[in-house]
Amino acid sequence: MAEGGEGLAAVPEHERILQEIESTDTACVGPTLRSVYDDQPNAHQKFMEKLDACIRNHDKEIEKMCNFHHQGFVDAITELLKVRTDAEKLKVQVTDTNCKLQDAGKEVIAQTEDIIRCRIQQRNITTVIEKLQCCLPAFAFPAMLERKAEEA
Repeated sequence: MAEGGEGLAAVPEHERILQEIESTDTACVGPTLRSVYDDQPNAHQKFMEKLDACIRNHDKEIEKMCNFHHQGFVDAITELLKVRTDAEKLKVQVTDTNCKLQDAGKEVIAQTEDIIRCRIQQRNITTVIEKLQCCLPAFAFPAMLERKAEEA
């Protein structure tokens, strides 16, 4: 019975040791683990069993968390695939729009070049008219001389 009583007392002690290991930083783990070996003769084996149970418990919690978040992950991937499809469609639309703009731009450039040529011709015509107006008196002068010669 004394051994069974010590075994029951060791279980809460092992739980305390596990909690201490989980909650403290790594510098303090050494003295805590030494206390497992300092106790009873079978304390190490009992501690290892308790540690295995704790590990299984944590594994179950991890699995629950993974299962809980798995559907969200799947939903996120599905949404990303939809976004990728939409992005590909948008890319095609942007490419088509760019081609149409490039074609429209070519027409605008051609028309702009025509307007520039017309404006240059207008400027040249205006310059010729101005220069000819300056020369009109010179053209009129010989005719005036002929009239004067006829009058005389």
